[in-house]
Amino acid sequence: MSSDSTLPGEVVSSQSVFGAPCWVSLTTRDLTAAQDFYHAVLGWEWRASRLGEQFRVAQVDGVPVAGVAAVASQPTAAAWTPYFAVTSADEAVARSRERGGTTAVGPISLPPGRAALLADRNGAVFGVWEGELVAGWEEWRRAAPVFVRLHTRDAFDAAMFYGEVLEWASGRPGCCEVDYDGDEVLLLSRGDVVARIHSGVPKTACGRAVGPHWRIHFAVSDVDACVRAARAHGGGVSDEGTDGAEAVLLDPDGACFTVTARAPH
Repeated sequence: MSSDSTLPGEVVSSQSVFGAPCWVSLTTRDLTAAQDFYHAVLGWEWRASRLGEQFRVAQVDGVPVAGVAAVASQPTAAAWTPYFAVTSADEAVARSRERGGTTAVGPISLPPGRAALLADRNGAVFGVWEGELVAGWEEWRRAAPVFVRLHTRDAFDAAMFYGEVLEWASGRPGCCEVDYDGDEVLLLSRGDVVARIHSGVPKTACGRAVGPHWRIHFAVSDVDACVRAARAHGGGVSDEGTDGAEAVLLDPDGACFTVTARAPH
């Protein structure tokens, strides 16, 4: 798939950072409202996608950072989904199935790569991407600093599942490393923490009942400004609250994400 799609596009292969988050994608029922909201809150600009009128790509300083797809089905919940780089989408899907995961979509060919949408054995939704990556990965991470956190019942059991599916700590050149911080499992790629797995699932999140799920965290320079912009453009702040260093926000369609104060350089 090209870089104007809802998945990664060009320059660097997924094999160079396999196992790491490499893209984030939003499903929404109102594409126009989503574009207005995320422009106001995160400063994103938008461009059309060759996938059609129901797809848009967010950009920061010309770098594609996220995809948005409009869905017409009312039962489909608006949500953010992380995609992880893999060396083979077909093999990753097979490993997921062998370990109790389920497959919602794919693998499907989306030149220049292949993608699949999966759920782990506890129901948390994630995607995999095999192929060329947007803007060399490092540039993507600089343009929209992001890490993802899995809220699940047992962090160590989940880490075993994802480690086997995504080939973490495999010893191969470029693989992600795993570390621990209290009751959280940390995923590191090229020395950066790019994902966390947390033991414990809240009964509700962002105003609705939830099960195990991945949460997208965007690093921003001013959390309070993001909160004000969210409220002013049809979104809101979750009952999980804000403490000045972090806030859990809702977009106008109810999709939940976190903004975290950017670490000073």
